[in-house]
Amino acid sequence: MPNCTAGLMSFGRLGRCHIEANFEGGALSSDGGLMLLRQVDRHLGLSKAVADALHDPRNQDRIVHEMRDLVAQRLYALCCGHEDLNDHAALRRDPLMQTAVGRSEDLGSSPPLCRLEKRATRSDVVALNRVLVEQFIASQPRAPEELVLDVDASDIPLHGDQELKEFHAYYDSHCYLPLYVFCGKAMLACVLRRSRIDGARHAAAVIKLIVTRLRQAWPRVRLIVRGDSGFCRQRLIRWCERQDVGYVIGLARNAVLHRQVEGWERLMEHRYSAGGIKQRLIREFPYAAQTWDRPRRVVTRLEFGAQGSNPRFIVTNLDGTPADLYDGLYCLRGEAENRIKETQLDLFGTRASCRRFLANWLRVLFSALAYTLMQRLRELALANTELAKASAATIRVRLLKIGAAVLRNTRRIRILLASHHPLRDVYFMAANTLASP
Repeated sequence: MPNCTAGLMSFGRLGRCHIEANFEGGALSSDGGLMLLRQVDRHLGLSKAVADALHDPRNQDRIVHEMRDLVAQRLYALCCGHEDLNDHAALRRDPLMQTAVGRSEDLGSSPPLCRLEKRATRSDVVALNRVLVEQFIASQPRAPEELVLDVDASDIPLHGDQELKEFHAYYDSHCYLPLYVFCGKAMLACVLRRSRIDGARHAAAVIKLIVTRLRQAWPRVRLIVRGDSGFCRQRLIRWCERQDVGYVIGLARNAVLHRQVEGWERLMEHRYSAGGIKQRLIREFPYAAQTWDRPRRVVTRLEFGAQGSNPRFIVTNLDGTPADLYDGLYCLRGEAENRIKETQLDLFGTRASCRRFLANWLRVLFSALAYTLMQRLRELALANTELAKASAATIRVRLLKIGAAVLRNTRRIRILLASHHPLRDVYFMAANTLASP
């Protein structure tokens, strides 16, 4: 590739002065927030845990770049917005990236990172999912009384000749269909799947593994599984009932359910016609589909307005009023969808351009791990700041993308951040918080 950045750039005049620029500033970085990521990583031990989980067939006597350094380099780059491996051709010489990773010489270029992805095995991706769970357990200061596990699926569009590439009619594209499990804002699982399958496939097995590990850590914790109607499957529901796990799961509408609620709908229609005010009811009734072994509790949310009736149904084995179960518990399921968007859009969790399926799974997991790093930065360092509820993209733009000069000698590394950065007080507070043990 020709060197297109060696010349002088002109930006006109300011009064009598010519405005000129070049790329000869020296040891400067555009990612001053890298040191915050380094501190969070040191608190969590995340990059080391990932490196320990991945198999490394290289001759250890001849390697130049340690596995932990490659992992940290890739995770930090994703957090700072560098989604392509080609970006590391320049980032490997970024003095601040080197300092954050813990080296003073060139980091890994795109070829060793590419080889890292391409040699991924199923054992690797299983082990990295285990890292996500262990990070969540370690993040809890005390044993929780109750945990709600949100299970959901999304799509990753494909535009090449990837392994297991299939067309999905709902998304109207060739794609993968990853399965995610969250607990609050923490991701516990990211399972890449082919798309021509039942959206709930593997959900029961994944939930079983997670529940088993959480109960090993906290034997008395109360667990609840929450999902939309795509996960209303007898295998998952019966397993929850056998294992004393609560569930609140959406139930797809059908003719039998509509007959159950038609009396309430007629009442709401009458009231709407009389007053012109949109009507809303939450009720419950026992229901058993033909494939069910027994009736179960179904809660329905009914609305009637200008658009007519709009019923919703959930099935649950939990106690509580219908309103509490629907509005206070089930409707909070939408938060998991926001976290999926954050992982896929802000941290490039849809970059599945590798030929091999397992390599793409590893890529998606790296985005999930980068999400974990950003989420823990929010919790550990930004809890009492204006970025406490900010998305990963907002944190990146407002806190991580800071101009910085790096001065290194044999005794000290000095990082000179931009003097007029608008959030310098937030950065200072975050750095001091992370510096404390």
